[in-house]
Amino acid sequence: MLATSKEFKQNAHHAMADRGLQKALARTRPQNPAKRAAAVAALPEFEQLRDIGRDIKNHTLQHLDFYLETWEANVLSNGGHVHWASTADDARAAVLAICQQAGARTVTKGKSMVSEELAINEHLEAHGIIPIETDLGEYILQIRKEPPSHIIGPAFHLNREDWEESFRKVHTHLPADRVFAEKRDIQAEARVLLRDKFLAADVGITGANFLIAETGSSVIVTNEGNGDLTQTIPRVHIVLASIEKMVPTLEDATSLLRLLARSATGQEFSVYTTFSTGGRLAGDLDGPEEYHVVIVDNGRSAMVGTPFQDMLRCIRCAACMNHCPVYQTVGGHSYGWVYPGPMGSVLTPSLIGVDQAGDLPNASTFCGKCESVCPVKIPLPNLMRHWREREFERHLQPASVRSNLALWAWFVRRPALYRTATRLAAWGLSLLGRKQNRLTSLPLAGSWTAGRDLPTPEGDTFFARYARQQRNAR
Repeated sequence: MLATSKEFKQNAHHAMADRGLQKALARTRPQNPAKRAAAVAALPEFEQLRDIGRDIKNHTLQHLDFYLETWEANVLSNGGHVHWASTADDARAAVLAICQQAGARTVTKGKSMVSEELAINEHLEAHGIIPIETDLGEYILQIRKEPPSHIIGPAFHLNREDWEESFRKVHTHLPADRVFAEKRDIQAEARVLLRDKFLAADVGITGANFLIAETGSSVIVTNEGNGDLTQTIPRVHIVLASIEKMVPTLEDATSLLRLLARSATGQEFSVYTTFSTGGRLAGDLDGPEEYHVVIVDNGRSAMVGTPFQDMLRCIRCAACMNHCPVYQTVGGHSYGWVYPGPMGSVLTPSLIGVDQAGDLPNASTFCGKCESVCPVKIPLPNLMRHWREREFERHLQPASVRSNLALWAWFVRRPALYRTATRLAAWGLSLLGRKQNRLTSLPLAGSWTAGRDLPTPEGDTFFARYARQQRNAR
């Protein structure tokens, strides 16, 4: 997927003018927070579970080398194969080699964000192998040739009529009067076409929500069952997973699973939670003949031991973006790469560079909602501040931003002058906006007022009011 994170501001501008997107966001905006709140309220120990989840991930990251080695040994002992991929190129090469060795012509895929990061579909297509997305949202996006806009609901940005229009482009046998009143009607029709694809596929590729060192297992959660069909029917199953998906034990995995669905969709558990441990054994009725795991670094090990290590706790629930006022205004495509929302604003600069994604950590109101709902308590606003500091240190902001900050810093270091200047500024602004009690334009601040009004100041400055309260409290 081509990164356009540098164009975040232009992307966001287009997104806010996109009526279809705004309709989709308006429809879904209240739903996920409400579902999560209800699920959390029904589990009294949820906050304790958050602490447990945070501690599990912190412990794993502190001993990641040990758990990776333990996990590999258990995968091998179960007859599986492990392919270590330091870079995206290494991962693509490993997947292609497995598919070519299997003589694959078609490959079914379960939803996998790391496969988007690695551009696996494009790589397979370039070598004559047809990838088929089996998650309904991803299936629609493949028809539309669009990337996901959300890590849980990939077609979050589409409306029902968009789904139907795209669906008919491929399902040309459908009569014109066939009505798709609900997405489940489309899903039922998709099953008819995808059933043959599942049976014909030579290789199935899935992601992994967790890798379990204790058993060498991989875990996937889905609500459609497509992940199970993808990994059990083809002769070869490939798991694509990044190194931070590791957890030590089965008990740790189940603790995190109790957090995952509640945070993601407001469910107690996803409809399907599937553990895979190697290929088919003698006497098994189904399952793949070969089980391969491509374990991907692609910049993550460089985050270990840095302030950004906390980001590797992420379990990809999307609670942060479901509650983010910025994401809920501009949608996922505005972020310009695989991972949108607050988690993407931290992870994307880590993986593709702050020079390419510096606008993302600045695309935050710092309301703190993302941190308050994160199931593993990642301090997302603080990590975005770290990226802003790195951006400033490397002189990556526009010259006007740096000069304005320098001017503000000069005033702040002179408290008496700063208080005088703020009083004069408040007085001047109140005069300019006295007719409407708001300002629709400001000199030297046209970019800011282009998308919002500024309420005119009322009363004293904060410093004056604070000083008066302190005097009255004596």
